[in-house]
Amino acid sequence: MQISLTFRNTDAEEWLKEHVNKRLQKLARYIDKPVEAHVILSVEKFRNVAEVNLSSKGVKVNGKEEEKEMITAVDNVIDKIERQLKKHKEKIRNRKENSSFNEIAAMATESVEVFDDDEGQPKVVEVRRIVLQPMSVDDAILEMEDSRNRFVMYRDSSSERVNVIYRRDDGNYVLIEANS
Repeated sequence: MQISLTFRNTDAEEWLKEHVNKRLQKLARYIDKPVEAHVILSVEKFRNVAEVNLSSKGVKVNGKEEEKEMITAVDNVIDKIERQLKKHKEKIRNRKENSSFNEIAAMATESVEVFDDDEGQPKVVEVRRIVLQPMSVDDAILEMEDSRNRFVMYRDSSSERVNVIYRRDDGNYVLIEANS
C-alpha cells in the first residue's frame, strides 16, 4: 500500500504518521492490491480535518471527518472508509452469487437410491456436486461465518489448489490444502 500524507497548517508529527499507517494497513484486507492512499490532515482554527482518498483497481473510496482532536478525526474517517469497503466487497460478493445462481440451480442435490443387501452398513444416500469458487482464506472464513456452515471447500485464488477450511469446536480454524 502506497500512502502519502499531507499536512496543512500543522507540523508533521511522527507518532501521527505511524498511527495513520497502522490503521490504513488494516484496510488492505478489504481491497485488492495495488492500493494508493492519500491522506490530508489539516487544522483550520479549532477544527481538525482528516480526509482519506483510497484508490485501487476500479475502486475509489473517499472520506472526510472533522473533530476537535486530530487522532479522533483520523480514527473516525478510517472507520468510515472501512464501512464503505465492507459494503463494496459485499456488493461484489452478492453480484457473483447472483450471476452463478443458474449454476447453483444446476448443481442441486441429487438423491441416490442405493440398494444394498447388507443391512446396517453405511451407504451413500445423497450426492452433492459443487462448483469451486476462487477465493482467499479470509474470504472463505467470511463465507463460512455468513452461511453458518462448519466448513467451506474452495479453490485458492493464488495457487489454484483445492482447499477445505473448517471450524473446530474451540472456535479456531483448520486449513486443509490439496497437493494436485
